[in-house]
Amino acid sequence: MRRSHVFSVSTSLLVAANLLIPVAILIFATGFFPYKPFLPGLAEYEDLEYGSPPAAPFDRLVFMVVDALRSDFVYLEGSGFEFTQSLIANGVAIPFTAHATSPTITMPRIKAMTTGSTPSFLDAILSFDEADTSSTLAVQDTWLAQMKAKDTGKLIMYGDDTWLKLFPGTFDRAEGTTSFFVSDFTEVDNNVTRHIADELRNDDWNTMVLHYLGLDHIGHKTGPRGPNMIPKQREMDGIVRQIYEAMETQPHLQSTLLVFCGDHGMNDAGNHGASSPGETSAALVFVSPKLKTVSQGIKTPADYVEDFQYYSVVEQSDLAPTLAALLGFPIPKNSLGSFIVEFLPFWPDVHDKLQILMRNARQILSIVTATLTSSPGGRDPNCNQPGSASEQLVCEWRGISNSAASAATEIKADDWVTDMSRWLSTAQTMMSSMASNYDMDRLLAGGVAAGVATIAAMAATAMSLQGSIVSLGPFALITILYGVMMFASSYVEEEQHFWYWATSAWLFYLALRRVPKTTFRSLLMAAAGLGMMRLVRGWNQTGQKFAGEPDIVTIFLTTNPSLLWTLVLATYAMVSWELFNGLEGVPSVVSGSVVVGVVTSALSFKLAFTNEDAPELVVGFARTVTSMLNGPSLLTRARAVFTGIGLMSLYPIYLLAVQPSKSSKAQVLRTLHHLYTLLALTQSRTTNAPLFLLFQGIYLFLGKLGLDPVETTTSSLLLQFTSFFAMGGSNAISGVDLSSAYNGVGEFNIVAVGALTFVSNWAAPVWWTSASNLLLLQHGQSARTRSGGGGVFKQHVALLTVFVSISLGFVMAACTVLRTHLFIWTVFSPKYLYSMAWSLGQHLVVNIGVGGLLYWLGCG
Repeated sequence: MRRSHVFSVSTSLLVAANLLIPVAILIFATGFFPYKPFLPGLAEYEDLEYGSPPAAPFDRLVFMVVDALRSDFVYLEGSGFEFTQSLIANGVAIPFTAHATSPTITMPRIKAMTTGSTPSFLDAILSFDEADTSSTLAVQDTWLAQMKAKDTGKLIMYGDDTWLKLFPGTFDRAEGTTSFFVSDFTEVDNNVTRHIADELRNDDWNTMVLHYLGLDHIGHKTGPRGPNMIPKQREMDGIVRQIYEAMETQPHLQSTLLVFCGDHGMNDAGNHGASSPGETSAALVFVSPKLKTVSQGIKTPADYVEDFQYYSVVEQSDLAPTLAALLGFPIPKNSLGSFIVEFLPFWPDVHDKLQILMRNARQILSIVTATLTSSPGGRDPNCNQPGSASEQLVCEWRGISNSAASAATEIKADDWVTDMSRWLSTAQTMMSSMASNYDMDRLLAGGVAAGVATIAAMAATAMSLQGSIVSLGPFALITILYGVMMFASSYVEEEQHFWYWATSAWLFYLALRRVPKTTFRSLLMAAAGLGMMRLVRGWNQTGQKFAGEPDIVTIFLTTNPSLLWTLVLATYAMVSWELFNGLEGVPSVVSGSVVVGVVTSALSFKLAFTNEDAPELVVGFARTVTSMLNGPSLLTRARAVFTGIGLMSLYPIYLLAVQPSKSSKAQVLRTLHHLYTLLALTQSRTTNAPLFLLFQGIYLFLGKLGLDPVETTTSSLLLQFTSFFAMGGSNAISGVDLSSAYNGVGEFNIVAVGALTFVSNWAAPVWWTSASNLLLLQHGQSARTRSGGGGVFKQHVALLTVFVSISLGFVMAACTVLRTHLFIWTVFSPKYLYSMAWSLGQHLVVNIGVGGLLYWLGCG
């Protein structure tokens, strides 16, 4: 009775701990990722003592965004933008590098470009939800709202439907295209281009927004140097030519300004979201025949630089005040942008120059005074000894403002412009880097909830522990060391090394400890395990510091496609053999036909997918097989694979319901495990497929060691994280792989795309959850009763819950303590988002939900 009571109490504590984890995550997130406040209403011109607003040189705007257009794509030798480079050389286009602050995701970048403000990091999450309508700029002041208020023409938009979500009801004519269907390189852009010719002939609009997605999709699929990249650049360059030639020849377009830019860049893997130089450096080009009067030809192609900062570097938020002056409307109220001074020659009158910069400065000053609690001048109204940086900023403003009158009458205008530009830049930097409006009560409450979850999980572990508490030493050391790491940005960025070295040391320790009597055998087993682990570690370079360095994939596989496909075929052969053995109760002719049919379907999809994704890898025999299997679309092939896996899984599920012995059920669970392996291979990049051969080898290695439950749980934890990073994962948003998110999906569906995205990115950790269950079942089968087997799994879950709650608490503490840190939005905030995915997706859904179901079926 007492044992039953203890079992019930520990179960209750464990349930409570796991219920508290999502509660803690939600509470902390609502305090850490709030929407920033903004000044409501539209800005209006204020009367200043220096005269009326200067006349605008342009009356019409074409705003063309090429998603992920990194600066070097336009400016370097070998670029497909040859016509654009000729415009720069002739002085009718002025180039810049636009700095995109993290998160380098489309939605926050559009917000920055249209409002001139610094968006909330929460927009990075909302960008992944195509159905979201909560993040809208409908009631905020933007240059789109100002152009609409001018009432000189209609607003039209073609391209990424993020614009339609952000600006509902703003556009008079529009057609959106989904931004996450990354397998589409052509139609997604053709749907934009087909409208351009007609719209250029129309004269009823004053703003046309075009947002092309194909180049970004190519980056996600093949990287910045993929075979489709230069042809896509030439296609976009042709659009620039089409618009520019219309501006030259059509009278109603003579005062049109073309702004041609990227919303962000991309890293060497073709992804974005973080803060590497490639991701934050976007091209920005202003194009118009009128620019010939204010600019000189610039050298093009540009000389190569490592940090992607070509020509003058401006902030994306600088677009708002610059477009305001060039098109003749007030600067949006929430803008922190600084007017780009290269355009000041449009106004030869000194008074006009003063007007533009003074209005820009007063607009930013209004945000400073609205944000800070002190009044202008702070505690030192005479500015003798200004205290805070904000007080010093206001005092500098007074000096520059007082000198404006003399600058207008004396030959001091250039010096005054320099001083004002410097002040604007300082104000912009200070206000953009100010801490978010954190809700400290919620941050602390979330941390407390995580702490309570930890206490409950530790109590449940103590009650369910089968063995000595000393056996928890390695697990406790891993947990504590990992938690402490969360306070160092460099360790968070390069987290993979912790898991690589910890796993290597653990495998060596197991080999020596579990085979103590035969030294040679123990060393041989250790060498085999460590050898496979070394290959896993070197497969993909990830993190930030070494992301572009050589690895096994780049050195051996992409340069030797024959070796790649040999390993891929070996992986699929291994899965086929395991599945064939798992259907031993079925006649060989039937089971062989079924296995061959499903695996051939999966391999056919992989070949066709790779032929679209990276055709340079499909050569020789692979090219011959691809040609032989040519026919169905990728959508049809993917659906065939998923259907085949689903139908094939019905038989082992049926056997689970009728099998009398636990050993038979264990065999059935192994069959389901290998069916999942086939699914994981379908959702993984081709170059990562051979990793599952190594995972299988490590699994067999662990299976021969006869691990106890604590050792199995420790191994599971280490290998889940190790395999995630080995597959190319990271703690940056740019690490999210969307290349397989639409396999088998014809149109956006948040549930299907979300599930496929998770499986794509967590394919290996989920594999190790299943493999760990098989190892646990080996131990659980020795239990004489159902409760004994259940106790093994409960201890497993309790230990994993301890790790999740402690690590989550450390991440929350790091984000709270370091909330004013320089890297809070580039390192620690993305880490918190990944902690959410690990805690909610991998731990609660996979380890407990799926793992618990499979273990219960195996023990039943």
